[in-house]
Amino acid sequence: MTKAFVVGHPIKHSRSPLIHGYWLKQYGLDGSYERTDVAPVDFGEFLKSFRSLGFAGGNVTIPHKEAAFLGVERRTAQAERVGAVNTLWIEDGVLWGDNTDVPGFMAHLDASLGTGWERDVDTALVLGAGGAARAVVAGLQDRPLKRIVVANRTLSKAEDLVRDLGSDGSVRLEARAWETIPQVLPQARLIVNTTSLGMAGQPPLDLDLARAPHDAIVADIVYVPLQTPFLAAAAARGLRTVDGLGMLLHQAVPGFRRWFGVTPEVTPALRALILADIEGHR
Repeated sequence: MTKAFVVGHPIKHSRSPLIHGYWLKQYGLDGSYERTDVAPVDFGEFLKSFRSLGFAGGNVTIPHKEAAFLGVERRTAQAERVGAVNTLWIEDGVLWGDNTDVPGFMAHLDASLGTGWERDVDTALVLGAGGAARAVVAGLQDRPLKRIVVANRTLSKAEDLVRDLGSDGSVRLEARAWETIPQVLPQARLIVNTTSLGMAGQPPLDLDLARAPHDAIVADIVYVPLQTPFLAAAAARGLRTVDGLGMLLHQAVPGFRRWFGVTPEVTPALRALILADIEGHR
């Protein structure tokens, strides 16, 4: 039986076991996926020992993604770009790390908006400069955009992101102070919130979308609540919106394929299952 895990601290809130458990049952596979709570001080030892516990690999969540990046033996190109690892597996005895938030976010955009949506987007505005922002920017850099603007309350963090990910010549990457967002909004046809603002228990994202283009797309990586105040404000203006749940579901696909040998589908039934769980824990 193949065993996989999600490791974090704390970990009881993770819905990854529900996602992977659904797929294991759906495809009739003999496997397991379990939560593992590991304190930061013990994470290095966990990386060395999980193979001896019978695990084929697993997911890494807060606060271990940067430590996993440093602790693996090999990394994929997208993990290198983002500077964080959220998926682990063993290949020919070597511990590998990947960052599936990158394809997870992009797959959700494509599924929500249809292929080719980016043809109408010259400028993307990314709010925040943490690990999630790095994954979002890395994904957007692979699309035919002209400009990605990263706005953050601490400008130096946005500047670090721009320096680390760089501009590849076709997509210009810019760091901006938070207070300059109103100047960028009129050109931003994709606006992505990667901060925790709007999450249950957090203050809302206070951003006036009046200056945004009438055909802008507004995305939020927060999925509790599913419709954040930011997305509600965008919908009230008639803008297209993309919620945060799909990123969680789509980022899980590559890991499941690595560990269990089947490429699972993100279906309406899976989405409904996770939504019901979110509603049940309010």
